[in-house]
Amino acid sequence: MGRLRRISGREACRILEEHGFVQVRQRGSHAVLQRREGSRTTTVPVPLHAELKTGTLLSIVRQSGLPRRLFEST
Repeated sequence: MGRLRRISGREACRILEEHGFVQVRQRGSHAVLQRREGSRTTTVPVPLHAELKTGTLLSIVRQSGLPRRLFEST
């Protein structure tokens, strides 16, 4: 496993949107993205901070079901 990059909330949203997620709403500094697959819906809240903490980014990766490598440094 590689090292997670230090990314912003906007960049995390961009990665999620490239993989089928759509921003459904925003309230203050948090965006909520969803991806629908058949009868299943995956919802991921993303804080739109300048830099996400490692634990927050790990939670986004886990909730999204996307591979961690998408968020790792090359």
